Amino acid sequence: MKPFFLSTPIYYVNAKPHLGHAYTTTAADAMIRFQKLMGRKTFFLTGTDEHGDKIVRAAQARQATPQAYVDEISAAFRELWEELDLSFDDFIRTTEPRHVTRVQEFLQRIYDRGDIYHGEYGGHYCFGCERFYTDKELKDGLCPDHLQAPEYIKEKNYFFRMSKYLEPLRRHIEERPDFIRPERYRNEVLGLLREDLGDLCISRPKSRLAWGIELPFDRDYVTYVWFDALLNYITALEWPEGERFRTFWPEAQHLVAKDILKPHAIFWPCMLLSAGLPLYRRLNVHGYWLVQDTKMSKSLGNVVDPLALAKTYGKGPFRYFLLREMPFGHDANVSEEALATRFNADLANDLGNLFSRVLSMTRKYFAGRVPEPGPIRSEDEDIHVLATEFLKNFQDLFGRFQFSMALESLWTLVRALNKYVDASQPWTLFKHERREELGTVMYTLLEAMRKVAVHLWPVMPEESEAMLAQLGERRPAEQWRHLADELLHWGLLAPGTEVAWASNLFPRIELKASATAPVLAGAVAQGQVAEPSALPPRAVAELLEFTDFQRLDLRVGTVVSAEPVKGADKLLHLHVDLGEDQARSIVAGIAQYWPPEALVGRQVVVVVNLKPRKLRGALSQGMVLAVHAPEGLRLLAPSDQVPPGSKVS
Repeated sequence: MKPFFLSTPIYYVNAKPHLGHAYTTTAADAMIRFQKLMGRKTFFLTGTDEHGDKIVRAAQARQATPQAYVDEISAAFRELWEELDLSFDDFIRTTEPRHVTRVQEFLQRIYDRGDIYHGEYGGHYCFGCERFYTDKELKDGLCPDHLQAPEYIKEKNYFFRMSKYLEPLRRHIEERPDFIRPERYRNEVLGLLREDLGDLCISRPKSRLAWGIELPFDRDYVTYVWFDALLNYITALEWPEGERFRTFWPEAQHLVAKDILKPHAIFWPCMLLSAGLPLYRRLNVHGYWLVQDTKMSKSLGNVVDPLALAKTYGKGPFRYFLLREMPFGHDANVSEEALATRFNADLANDLGNLFSRVLSMTRKYFAGRVPEPGPIRSEDEDIHVLATEFLKNFQDLFGRFQFSMALESLWTLVRALNKYVDASQPWTLFKHERREELGTVMYTLLEAMRKVAVHLWPVMPEESEAMLAQLGERRPAEQWRHLADELLHWGLLAPGTEVAWASNLFPRIELKASATAPVLAGAVAQGQVAEPSALPPRAVAELLEFTDFQRLDLRVGTVVSAEPVKGADKLLHLHVDLGEDQARSIVAGIAQYWPPEALVGRQVVVVVNLKPRKLRGALSQGMVLAVHAPEGLRLLAPSDQVPPGSKVS
């Protein structure tokens, strides 16, 4: 089986770590654990990026030297990852000699190939981004990220002939549909490659910036921070001759947030092509964490302290929330209410309740030991088939970084097991002494619970091991069967195994209506984490008169067709039968939650008296109503089928 290498970006140390950094590293840790369970040899790389203008400015604000400053902040990142039990294999720093010498070797190689030249350039330089912008890239004369006017700088520098490799890169991406995923980011990169990107300035004169890696062919210049930082992925693997590089680079994957897509999808592969090195296998891109629909920002004071969340709710539930709440590639909101709701609904009510009731019944009916199963009934066989189907879905989705969808598949199995308990009624079988049937039911539940617990190990390692210990499995994870075996074999839990008499893994959280959310408001300013303060209270909606409600015309309709809207990832074009002469054309922002084919035949509630408007070229003659639930968006619908056009009142 092929080895598996995964890196996070190396985090810039101009401020301490926040939730966004924690999500990327947690997602990488979960993927590495998953690949270990799949039987692969793995390597997990993270670290810190420590050069550039912003570091010098942050150090000056602290009245410290750049080296002392980066030592402190880099240590904060490493300590947080260790506190969160993130199992990285290497933590690289760009100020380490092993990195510096290999960066200089790489620069010399592509310089000797004629891919670096000296020239003069004048441009708009943003110190926040540490890069030059063209007039076309600016928005109303401002940096698009920092919304500040860049400083015009004209100076001599060294340039990388990136333009030489843009066409080969474009062909590489077009020939490999999963080189960049999700697809929306692949399309974004292909769009960028249709523009005139030109060459890349890769140096800064020491007269302006001395804190960086010196160019090996000109001691008056240091390396541009991105050119330096991107090379960490191979310098940590001991490029060019190291065993790590030979073993892991052919299967390398990167995990990054969407704000650093361009350096990783364009700069980095062009650098590799110039050096004659194979490109990485895949780039996986995730969205932003938002607070009240606003991107986290130090200036806004809405940066979330991940350690406070983990200490309040537990490391496992914190990890589960991060991976379950964010559909990979999309943005997601974080709030204490959302975390508590997810905890109670998924962990306490579904999974915790399943373990509690099944282990209690095993104690009562079989003295706390796994029973011998009797003959398999059709309803028991159904659970076997469901478990195989949902666990296979979990493995397929998780392996593609679709963590939220994978966990939804696993939770479909958990909910099915709770329904199986209710339908099988073990208490009735016990009362009527139908012992063989009871043994089959209880064994089916315990074995399925064991499979759920094993699959949860990448997401919640400690809780997974605790669940397995309750089921009598006390071997370390390294000795578990590979996940592929879990699909092939039923009956891995030995009858007679002693199990726990009770379980209380996830006690419910009572979130008072008046409670504030102190753990979500640790603002970061000038590299310091400020004292937490409460999140703004949720606004109270304006009260309406009944006559205002009567102005809405709400009707039930049946979806007769659905298709994606071209160029819009979130939109579906529906045609809904509302009992009129022809179906209504409605554009709905539900594409990330519902595939088109799953909507056909469903009944929905529609606001029919909205003014029509065009969205991305499609006419929308109404609004489909939906509910924001912990599991994602859910469509509003009648409890039973009703005639199309039925009025809601």
